[in-house]
Amino acid sequence: MSEQKLTAELRTEFGKGFARRARMAGQIPAVIYGHGAEPIHINLPGRATTLAVRVSNALLAIDVDGEQHLTLVKDIQRDPVKQIIEHVDLQTVKAGEKVTVDIAIHVSGEVAPGAVASLEATTVSLEAEATHVPTAVEVNIEGRKAGESIHASDLELPKGSTLLTEGDTLVVRIAEEAGAEEEETTEAAAE
Repeated sequence: MSEQKLTAELRTEFGKGFARRARMAGQIPAVIYGHGAEPIHINLPGRATTLAVRVSNALLAIDVDGEQHLTLVKDIQRDPVKQIIEHVDLQTVKAGEKVTVDIAIHVSGEVAPGAVASLEATTVSLEAEATHVPTAVEVNIEGRKAGESIHASDLELPKGSTLLTEGDTLVVRIAEEAGAEEEETTEAAAE
C-alpha cells in the first residue's frame, strides 16, 4: 500500500465549537498518537483526507510544520446522517514495524449448483508490516458443494502477514439452497 501525503496544521484550540468551525472551514480535526509520545492535535485538509481514507487501514505521511509523521488510520468518526468525516485518529508507525489490523474478506467465484454461500466473518485480524498492509484477503469458493466450510486457518494470507484471528473461526459456510430440498421431496413423492 502506498502512502498518501497530507499537510496538516497544528491545533491549539479544542472543544466542540472549535471543531465545528474547523469543519466549516473545510478541515477535519485529527489526533496523532503512539510510541509513547504526547498526542499531537492537528487539522487535516477536508477533501484530500476524505479521498485518502476511502481505503481501510490507509497509510498517511503527514507533514506538521515541517516534521514528518508516518501514520496509520485507526478510527474515523462520521456524522450518522450526512456521513461526513468529523474526526480521525491516527497511529504513528515506523517502516518495518508490525501492526495489528482488521482486513476485509472478499469472496470470489460461484458455488456448485444447488448450493449457496454465506459469509460468516467479514474481517480477519492480521499482523502485517505497517508499510505493506493488505487491502483485502481473497477467498475463492469456485465449485464448492453444500456442507463445505472455509475457516480462518484455510485462508491464503498475503506475504509477510500473520493470522491473529482464531484458526477455527468460520469465514464462509456453503449450504444447500432452501428450495432445493423441497424440490427433491416433491419429485420423490411424484414417483
